Amino acid sequence: MVDESEKTKHTCLRLELSGADPIFIKGTWYHSHFDISITDGSSSWICNATEDEVAERASQWDQPVSEYLELAEQYLGFQQPNSVYAFSDALEGCKRLSWTFEKEGTKLEWRWKCKPSNDSKKITVGILDFLMEANIRLSEEVVNKTRSFEKMKSEAEKCLAQGEKICNEKTEFETETYAKFLSVLNAKKAKLRALRDKEDSVRAVEEEESTDKTESFDSGRSDNEQSEQEVSKKASSSKARGRKRAARS
Repeated sequence: MVDESEKTKHTCLRLELSGADPIFIKGTWYHSHFDISITDGSSSWICNATEDEVAERASQWDQPVSEYLELAEQYLGFQQPNSVYAFSDALEGCKRLSWTFEKEGTKLEWRWKCKPSNDSKKITVGILDFLMEANIRLSEEVVNKTRSFEKMKSEAEKCLAQGEKICNEKTEFETETYAKFLSVLNAKKAKLRALRDKEDSVRAVEEEESTDKTESFDSGRSDNEQSEQEVSKKASSSKARGRKRAARS
């Protein structure tokens, strides 16, 4: 068994009509039938479509009852821009509500007969009350959504500020780290240059000392050679004088 309360929907449409004043249509939609009440501000009409009537109409259009009701709710809950609506006079003070739609490329029209209400004031007041309640609910929803939006905006601003702070801290940290790295690197470079200069200085001293030793050795050797030559010359001279004396004798 289907719970009627779970399937009940309510709609209210301000229907603009060509060449006539707008009317208000309040619909109550059930799982197998519907009720509508209509007012133009001074008079009102009602249409209580029974389950049998809805089933018959749906059968005529080869549609399930649920699909028929869904389509009727769509056109009487919201004015469709491509549909032609009419609210024309019928017999005995009745009105005929009609609207057009297309199905598989064919333009079709649905009509429902609405009877005059026995209490126009009650119908009109009921529709106005529904509109006021709907407006209040809409206003509350707008307020709640606005508050939610403001809250989200505030949270987004906080997140943005926090993100900027983290970004700045990261940039500052990277700058400080890079500066420290450059300082350490420059100190190591200076130390390496000092060591290299010291090493070059030591090498220069060693090369200078090595050069002095070489020159001293060469000088000593030259002196020795000169002494040997003088000794050799003296010996040769002595031998020559000995031969001359022997010859004289």
